[in-house]
Amino acid sequence: MFGFIIYLLVIGLIAGFIARALVPGNDSMSVVATILLGIVGSFIGGFIGYVLTHHDANDGAFQASGIIGSILGAIVALLVYRAVGRGTSRRSI
Repeated sequence: MFGFIIYLLVIGLIAGFIARALVPGNDSMSVVATILLGIVGSFIGGFIGYVLTHHDANDGAFQASGIIGSILGAIVALLVYRAVGRGTSRRSI
């Protein structure tokens, strides 16, 4: 279990950083937010992989994916985050 948590943190950091680098625009996030973006992206990538291939059907749809799936999922999560974030009004004082 401890190894899985370390795996999620490392892959989350790498995938979140690469996703932020690939998607143009200003994303001022902390390191923790970048790791969370990558972790969420990993599970999104695992879900997309499950839906497309039904590989590892015994594990179910909620599973972590590898680095490529994590990056793709993090890009999707970042784009959704931006789309939802634009709906709120931000005033500068």
